[in-house]
Amino acid sequence: MLEKEDLGPADEKLLDMLNEGRVTAPYVAEETGYSLQYVRDRLGRLVEHGNARKVYEGLYELIDDPRKDVDS
Repeated sequence: MLEKEDLGPADEKLLDMLNEGRVTAPYVAEETGYSLQYVRDRLGRLVEHGNARKVYEGLYELIDDPRKDVDS
């Protein structure tokens, strides 16, 4: 899993959108202004680290938001 300090601005926006529901890379790219390839790379990184998963071809959902992991 990624840690909060591993996240960049694009990851933060992606996580915000994933917290609202499932997303596709083209939708995120259109809403954020990031390039489609960059969004795909960032989504792939979130999947690789277990924070998101691909539920269908091109459709992603959140598993764990690393920003919510708080050390008490």
